[in-house]
Amino acid sequence: MARVARWFLAVETVAFLGAAGVHAGVLWRGHEHARAATAETVIGVVLGLALLAAAARPRWSRRAAIGAQAFALLGTAVGLFTIAIGVGPRTAPDLAFHVAIVATLVVGLLRLARPTAGLREATP
Repeated sequence: MARVARWFLAVETVAFLGAAGVHAGVLWRGHEHARAATAETVIGVVLGLALLAAAARPRWSRRAAIGAQAFALLGTAVGLFTIAIGVGPRTAPDLAFHVAIVATLVVGLLRLARPTAGLREATP
């Protein structure tokens, strides 16, 4: 379970920090948006800190991943809301990123929320 948690956290951290780099104009010019870059940086840092916690304390992996992914999903929902009301960036790459990252976060949360075989309670 710890390996799965770290894998999801690593992928999501890279995705959010990459999106922040795009919105900061570092990785791709023409899609700058300071508020989106700030939000994505905060989410990426939270995911990265959870990844470090999971690596340092494997027993914390599941909790760290679930907490960070829930935070990221909430932040992504806010981002989708800003797109919907016209405040956030409304480009095809932004929409594609949001769809892909929501799917990744939901799959990660569902995968980590399931009890593992070794942790299931015995049935009488």
